[in-house]
Amino acid sequence: MKARINVITLGVDDLERALRFYRDGLGLKTEGIIGKEFEQGAVAFFDLQAGLKLAIWPRKSISHDSGLPLSGASPTDFTLGHNLSSKAEVNAVME
Repeated sequence: MKARINVITLGVDDLERALRFYRDGLGLKTEGIIGKEFEQGAVAFFDLQAGLKLAIWPRKSISHDSGLPLSGASPTDFTLGHNLSSKAEVNAVME
């Protein structure tokens, strides 16, 4: 199995404002904010290149997901995702 990064997630304080910056300011293509119906689920994705996405997600949601306390500029500002196609691949990585 080849290690790879699939998602770069930036933590933002204002999701709507960040969406406008990346979509309107930088011209990145997106379907907009999705997941609003889920608590801590609102996020926007942008395709950067084949197999790599940029996500913007509220810092509060990253804090909740990671179990780390929300603070000023901190490790809750971004995440790197290594997505796999099966539970077996996940188990192999975790070993």
